[in-house]
Amino acid sequence: MSAWEQRKLGNELLFLRNNTLSRADLNGVQGDALDVHYGDVLVKYGAVLNVAKTTLPRITKSGQPGKTLGDPLNDGDIIMSDTAEDETAGKCSELCEIRDRTVYSGLHTIPCRPRRKYASGFLGHYLNAPVFHNQLIPLMQGIKVISLSKTSLSEANLVVPSIREQEKISATFSRLDTLITLHQRKHNNTYTE
Repeated sequence: MSAWEQRKLGNELLFLRNNTLSRADLNGVQGDALDVHYGDVLVKYGAVLNVAKTTLPRITKSGQPGKTLGDPLNDGDIIMSDTAEDETAGKCSELCEIRDRTVYSGLHTIPCRPRRKYASGFLGHYLNAPVFHNQLIPLMQGIKVISLSKTSLSEANLVVPSIREQEKISATFSRLDTLITLHQRKHNNTYTE
């Protein structure tokens, strides 16, 4: 087992441009491009967001004029919520299975792209873990609405294992996520019958 390396988030992730579209500019049916909204990152999506298995809001064509769409996203990119009503600001989802879809990061998000190779799913799980997220809490600003800046996030520390260890960690947490989801469905079905 190799030693884990300490790295600054700003050196590991490239900050991309998000869009300025509101929920009113999104819909569930029409539009070629998909949008990941910060509210969905906070409450709906997990550490890894499988775009092929998730219905994402679509960008309404009439919502585009005069508004930037930001940078199109790739597998392995991270979408972090930069605002919330509590300390969940900073929650993120790592994208996978984008395939031929065009996906953008929405309002109140910080899209990031790894500057080097990471195991699929590792960053999504790691950046949501208390070991990382707890260091963001002192960086949060605001009273009613809490926010994080790219500048403060840049200084956050990552402790990174080898790719092989990342793969094992990601696989373990992915299996746990699947197990939790199955138990939640079973629990919900018990109470709806």
